[in-house]
Amino acid sequence: MAITSWRATCIQMKSLVASDATSREEATAIIEANLANAIGKIELACASPTPPRLVVLPEFVFQGPPRATPVSAWIERACAPIPGPITERLAEVAVRLGIYIAGNHFEVDAQWPDRYFNSSLLLDPKGEVILRYRRINTASWTSPHDILSQYRAAYGEDGIFPVVDTELGRLAIFPCGEVLVPELSRVLMMRGAEVLLHPSNEPANRRSDAAKICRAAENMCYLISANVAGGIGFSSNGAERGGHSQIVDYNGDFIAFDDGEDESVATSAMIDVEALQAARRDTGMGNGLLRSRFEMYRGYYGAAEFYPPDGLAEKSIETAADLSPVHERAIANLIRAGVLRTDRKS
Repeated sequence: MAITSWRATCIQMKSLVASDATSREEATAIIEANLANAIGKIELACASPTPPRLVVLPEFVFQGPPRATPVSAWIERACAPIPGPITERLAEVAVRLGIYIAGNHFEVDAQWPDRYFNSSLLLDPKGEVILRYRRINTASWTSPHDILSQYRAAYGEDGIFPVVDTELGRLAIFPCGEVLVPELSRVLMMRGAEVLLHPSNEPANRRSDAAKICRAAENMCYLISANVAGGIGFSSNGAERGGHSQIVDYNGDFIAFDDGEDESVATSAMIDVEALQAARRDTGMGNGLLRSRFEMYRGYYGAAEFYPPDGLAEKSIETAADLSPVHERAIANLIRAGVLRTDRKS
């Protein structure tokens, strides 16, 4: 069955930071304020003459980042399960407006109660969580890769690299700096993804914009990237600014772009999955997927051992400093592989 073209809108909004709170009650009030702002912006987008079928919210949008908050304190103050109280509020909006809502928040899982995950999610118009991805490439908190054996046993590959088939097409999601990891988008494309949803909380700059163009073009996917407005979450003084929410098509062209940093729902465009599929079937020079020779690179990836898997399998972390032994092993692996040189002075 053909997929009718549909509209996506980025919700570029500010986010209050719950790590400034000293109690669960204070953190909850901050989260509620962020939720209210998000819901208001979603309603504004849907009240426009060109309402979206899907909206994307920024990364950290409800809790902000933990910054230097110890893991146990962050879990107690600000984290929530999925489904849980945050997604329940969003589910009400999704059902009422008949839309898909993509977002991100810090999640706790009863299987690992002393850890939290940076989780990106998608709700459908029935209010159900149909997609959840937990950030893999991170050096700040637990990744599925840090407990890979346990995680794979619990969730399998579908839980590590999830793609969901919907009436809008096949959708995948990942946050922020993972757009700089080409392998992630590549694997999601290999699993069928046609549209990449990208909640972000990053400084707006040419590197980030270029990465988004590349991920969309090299995988022949749409990429819908919603960034935070104003100061980014990890900038304690607000000096690093967000903005640049954007939608990139499968040719790597901007079809919507916000060159400012203010709150806005103006970044909106039509998504034509049928045109994407036609481009993937084309045998001309514009079809990069057709000419991709993955067998040539398989041996290199198979032999690569850089950041160690299961590095936190035995013990969770409480602060970022607890990751030092894992990082030292990663550096040693890079030296062993010849990527880092020890015979040159920096």
